[in-house]
Amino acid sequence: MNVMLNWIWLALVVVAVVVGAANGRMEAVTKAAFDGARTSVDIALGLIGVMALWLGVMKIAERAGLVELLARAIRPLARRLFPGVPPDHPALGAILMNLAANWLGLGNAATPLGLKAMAELDTLNPHKGTASNAMVTFLALNTSCITLVPATIIGVRVSLGSAAPTDIVAPTILASACATVVAATAARLLERLPAFRLPAQAAPDPPALAAEAS
Repeated sequence: MNVMLNWIWLALVVVAVVVGAANGRMEAVTKAAFDGARTSVDIALGLIGVMALWLGVMKIAERAGLVELLARAIRPLARRLFPGVPPDHPALGAILMNLAANWLGLGNAATPLGLKAMAELDTLNPHKGTASNAMVTFLALNTSCITLVPATIIGVRVSLGSAAPTDIVAPTILASACATVVAATAARLLERLPAFRLPAQAAPDPPALAAEAS
């Protein structure tokens, strides 16, 4: 994926240079490149204070138990989304904590929880090397997770002088909620199609069972 993105960016740069040279506007292309670089630095520096504030607030919420409270609230829904995961399995706890952290915009806390959830789900996976239905569903939810506090976007709007930077909260919640519903629905529907259905695990033959018992 990273290699593909590198080639895409390189192609965009080459096309811009070629088109600018063909139209005799290389000076405009160069100026736009430097202006874009300066703007990116200004935005990054402006984000420091806002991100520090929001990450501090979210860390207080995490220490106060808000993440665990959200995880407890979505547990009934998680059982329906992951029917193959036992209720007392560590994978379900890691999934709930990851989703709750993502809801609050705690990306740094959500990443290790997501890795732990995948590792625990793999222990339940009979087809090693192939993602199980639960793993695919979790990846879809993690990628499109509902965002209740879009701290990064709010910070960008503040750094660019927005008069109402928090107006993005409601549209972000609506858009991310729609994305989550679509992702979960697609994962559950595609797993029913023969092209995506995992083969049934072959049961060991009687001689193998006897040998294992002996």
